[in-house]
Amino acid sequence: MTKRINPYARMDLIQPLIDYSQAVPDVGLEPTLAHLVKIRASQINGCAVCLVMHSQEARQDGETEMRIYLLDAWREALHFTPRERAALAWTEALTRLDHTADAAYELVAAEFSEAEQVVLTLLIGNINTWNRINAGFRVNPPRSAIIKVAA
Repeated sequence: MTKRINPYARMDLIQPLIDYSQAVPDVGLEPTLAHLVKIRASQINGCAVCLVMHSQEARQDGETEMRIYLLDAWREALHFTPRERAALAWTEALTRLDHTADAAYELVAAEFSEAEQVVLTLLIGNINTWNRINAGFRVNPPRSAIIKVAA
């Protein structure tokens, strides 16, 4: 495996993204929905750092383990609201750049106001940027962040 640089050693370049992340992402969106979007995009992109971080934040904000476990199979699980399903469909369409995703857009348009659609899209773009930084440079979550589950 090729050794990669630590992108966080260049905070002068990373700080604007941190500032953007804090300014925009979930204004007007339910915290639970924002967490689900971040986790789902991170699953698709294989970003371990973001999966650990956002799963822990979701649990701290009251999200259930069951819904986090079922997120990869949200279409089959009955645990998600129509609004959450619309956001997850839009997340997948934008993360995978599915240019034919009219059905996903129709779901989002039915469940979200115009302003919420923009905010949701900014949130999805933001988490995808973090996923690409962390996955691209193979940034791993600290071992102390990994929760041990009792057998």
